Amino acid sequence: MKELALDWIARYGYAGIFFLLVFGIVGAPVPDEWLLTFSGFLVFKGTLEFIPAVAAAFAGSASGISISYALGRIFGPWLLEKYAHWVHVTPTRLNEVNDWAQRWGRWALPIGYFVPVVRHLSAYFAGASRLNFRTFVIFAYSGAIVWSLTFVSAGYFLGEGWNRLSERISTESAVAAVIIVIVAALSILTRTLWRKR
Repeated sequence: MKELALDWIARYGYAGIFFLLVFGIVGAPVPDEWLLTFSGFLVFKGTLEFIPAVAAAFAGSASGISISYALGRIFGPWLLEKYAHWVHVTPTRLNEVNDWAQRWGRWALPIGYFVPVVRHLSAYFAGASRLNFRTFVIFAYSGAIVWSLTFVSAGYFLGEGWNRLSERISTESAVAAVIIVIVAALSILTRTLWRKR
C-alpha cells in the first residue's frame, strides 16, 4: 500500500494526498500517518508546499470522517436493530451506548485520529448514535487539523529521518489500539457483572 501511496502522490500531488486520506479515514488500508509524514518530507525536499499539503491533508481527513459519519447515521441504526440480538445486545444496552456517545463520544473524534481502529470507527459510532452534526463538525474537524499539522510538520522537521518516525508511530499506535480495545472490553464486562450482582 505504501508503494501505491508513493505513486499517487508522485502523480497527483495534493490531490493524491486528499483522496488517499478520504479512503484511509473511511477504512481502506492506507498508511495514514506514514502518508502524512512522507508529505512533510516532500515539503522538506521542496517538492510540495507546506500550506497546500496541510490543507489537502485536512480536507481529505475531514471529508473521510464526514463520509463515515453519514454512513453511520444512515446504516448504523438499521444494522443495530437487525443484528443486535445476535450478540445479545438489548434495547436498554443500546440506549446506554447512545447516552455514552452523546456525553463522551465526541471526544473520541479528535483523539481517535491518533489511534488506529479508533480513527476508523469513531465517526461511524457518532453517526449511529445520532450525535448532533454541528457537534460532530466541531470535534472531528478540529482533530483533523491538529492531526494533519502534527504529522506533516514532523515529516518536514525530521527531513531524511521521517521514515524511522513513521514506522515507530505505526508500531506504538497499534499497541495503543490493542490496549484501548482491551480496556473498553474489560470496562463493559465489569459493568455487566456488577449489574447482575
